[in-house]
Amino acid sequence: MTSSSNPGGALRRLALNVLQPGFVGTEAPGWVLRAVADGLSSVVLFARNIDSPDQVARLTERLRAENPALIVAIDEEAGDVTRIESAAGSSRPGNFALGTVDDPELTEAVAADLGRQLRAAGVSLDYAPSADVNSNPDNPVIGVRSFGTGTDVVSRHTAAWVRGLQSAGVAACAKHFPGHGDVAVDSHHDLPAYLAGREEIEARALPPFRAAVDAGARAVMSGHLLVPAYDPGRPATLSRRILHDLLRGELGFDGLVVSDAIEMAAVTRAYGIGGAAVRAVAAGVDALCVGGESAEESTTELLAGALAGAVTDGALAEERLADAARRVAEFADWSVKLRESAGDAPGGGAGIGQLAARRAVRVTGAVRDALPLPSAPHVVELAPATNLAIGKETPWGIAAALRERLPDTTSVRVHGHQLQARTVALEECALRPAVGRPLVVVVRDAARHGWMSRAVTDLTTARPDAVLVEMGLPHPLTEGAVQVFTHGASTASGVAAAEVLTGG
Repeated sequence: MTSSSNPGGALRRLALNVLQPGFVGTEAPGWVLRAVADGLSSVVLFARNIDSPDQVARLTERLRAENPALIVAIDEEAGDVTRIESAAGSSRPGNFALGTVDDPELTEAVAADLGRQLRAAGVSLDYAPSADVNSNPDNPVIGVRSFGTGTDVVSRHTAAWVRGLQSAGVAACAKHFPGHGDVAVDSHHDLPAYLAGREEIEARALPPFRAAVDAGARAVMSGHLLVPAYDPGRPATLSRRILHDLLRGELGFDGLVVSDAIEMAAVTRAYGIGGAAVRAVAAGVDALCVGGESAEESTTELLAGALAGAVTDGALAEERLADAARRVAEFADWSVKLRESAGDAPGGGAGIGQLAARRAVRVTGAVRDALPLPSAPHVVELAPATNLAIGKETPWGIAAALRERLPDTTSVRVHGHQLQARTVALEECALRPAVGRPLVVVVRDAARHGWMSRAVTDLTTARPDAVLVEMGLPHPLTEGAVQVFTHGASTASGVAAAEVLTGG
């Protein structure tokens, strides 16, 4: 096939086939409906598109009126990264909590429970699970989104998650290939590098992706990170050596390759969004996710134009674009059959998420002397800035859950910039309100934030009886204190912590 035999309209249709754009609003915009009618094969939902499960079901039904095989994707990991429950927080714990319990049957049941909810809402593809091994404790973007710091546990639970989700009729997408766990830069803002050698990558980072494929995953998401052991010049999303030679060649993956959000700075800073999109498809990406940040009609049109124009000027082989569109169509057909053939997924049931969150809680210190709390506490939540994957809108913490059990509970949330700028003093917001009552200090990845660690030291020095709750990666906070580790900051994890503090 040559571009001369394919008019511009057909090229645009091919280009639309490989886009997975987001949009703004809880109803389908006119431009999205027109694009679906013109050949757009996929859309992706974010928190801004969701008011309620019934509303999402109506939205997806309207979208599929234009194309019954439309792929409706969502970036839903459960735990800290939730879209379907972003208003209230996830009723299921995230990956790190599940890996801590290390019961693959439980993980499978939680994923099946989520899959039933997504399928009922009309979702057919979930950008989950994260198959990244969080081997770098300073990783700013993965953390508790990983099942753990060890390859074996991540592999076990990646496979279990894939099986559970797909048993409920929703396709899984393992991410972020070839592994985003050993980096120290957030790819939303810059290009991270994974500097390990091939042998280490083969032993540590790749096994969870092999496990996902073996478990039946038909989609893999590329990561925006430089992996010099395989390609010193191009990020994985733009690297044929990584997507074609490694993923398709060495791992034998023959399914759909989806890009991480193509507007992220890790790939756009050097090439622009259009240039990054063209290079990604040329390298082997079949479906371009876009719209986490750039969700306008103009972005979709820009990308469609960039891809069609690249074929015309020879920068992108038309055969490669057509192959990508073919893979999208094959995946869409398979996902329809998956959705239609799924009955009630085994296991799970009401409350499985809360059960899993309870099982993930760990407590250290002189618990007998401190718990349950003798009266309603004052809760100080030290809040870090969240990354874009988690989002600012999702609630977290334990104050609300404690207040349901102990109505006189008081609370304050303190951000790092407030302490650093001295607009908030711990004496005024934390210690004085806690006079005569228990003090509970809640943190999230305290070991990664110097200001938070210092605040914990100051508070526990003044109040050695303070109870500490860590809702991020577990790390001993201070010697001698009672410490509760939830291994994630979902609403389910907050409720589980409140149950421990109040005795059930």
